[in-house]
Amino acid sequence: MEKQNLTRASQELFRRSPDESFESLGALSTYCSAKREQSVDVWHPPSQITPELVGEDFGVRLGSDGAFLLNDWSFSQLCKCAAVGKETINRLSPHTAASALKETLPRSNKPLQFYHRDQVIRSIHGTGYTRLHDSDVVAMLQEFAVDFQPPQVGMNGATGLYAGEQDLFCFLIDPQGWTEIEGEAFAPGFFIWNSEVGKRSIGIETFWFQAVCQNHIVWDATEVVEFTRKHTSSVHSALTEMKRIIEALVAKRDERRAGFIEVIGRAMRTKLGDDADEVLKTLTKNGIGRSVAKQAMAIAEQQGRFTIFALVDALTRMSGEIVNAGDRTDADERAGALLALAQ
Repeated sequence: MEKQNLTRASQELFRRSPDESFESLGALSTYCSAKREQSVDVWHPPSQITPELVGEDFGVRLGSDGAFLLNDWSFSQLCKCAAVGKETINRLSPHTAASALKETLPRSNKPLQFYHRDQVIRSIHGTGYTRLHDSDVVAMLQEFAVDFQPPQVGMNGATGLYAGEQDLFCFLIDPQGWTEIEGEAFAPGFFIWNSEVGKRSIGIETFWFQAVCQNHIVWDATEVVEFTRKHTSSVHSALTEMKRIIEALVAKRDERRAGFIEVIGRAMRTKLGDDADEVLKTLTKNGIGRSVAKQAMAIAEQQGRFTIFALVDALTRMSGEIVNAGDRTDADERAGALLALAQ
């Protein structure tokens, strides 16, 4: 079984400002819905775009729709339309920048899509771009990821649920979804992201993890699956695919949980041997030292008989008293291997 550490959520943890962090999907939904309701698309060909000063700042006039300011992302997109470097324009005064972009913007009649909120342009795109709103992604999560929630709050107070002017990111886990994979404990989780202004693709990454630290690094993840889609005409089908991916993750969780419950039941019914000598022989055969095996047998005997479950439980209790983390992990793995005898 291959394991890897996932750092996508940790990167988001440290790059987000406090006002981009939300405590719940409900709060995130309220923000994204308001942002959507306050934003409007207008279409203008480049020939109707006039760079000019808006007050003392650089902006553009869009035909009869009036003058607008730009944010960092839409300014980058405007510079790209004009085929000039953003860094070059940033060195100029607002007045000189407006003059430079007047000279370099194309004069075609092919319309561009300007997405604005109040008097600030959020994004600029051509006809090939299709918008998928952040609020639609959050609504899908509220419907299909009901058992999932953010992890523990990060070391800086961030929650794993983020949204701002440029993009959305959610880190969700199922804290009740623990089960066994090859004798080790894992729970399901996923990252999901989108940008309704085209700053990033829409995507989801699902996984089974063993731990999440306060830096929101996902430790020892396995079965990592990623799906992404660009914001083209078919982007709305990505929501359907992500629903399917989340449903598959939930179905696998339920299947594994049911299988684990069945294994536990069998382990509680199955004896490891008819007498102490036979049990000791089986334990040592499975990599457990004689001294440890005898201690585990003494604990298990208090439950009345040497079932697999009683001995696994005894070994697990004993491993909790081991100070060294590496030795504790080895002990847990041996207990897990013993439980596998009930499968």
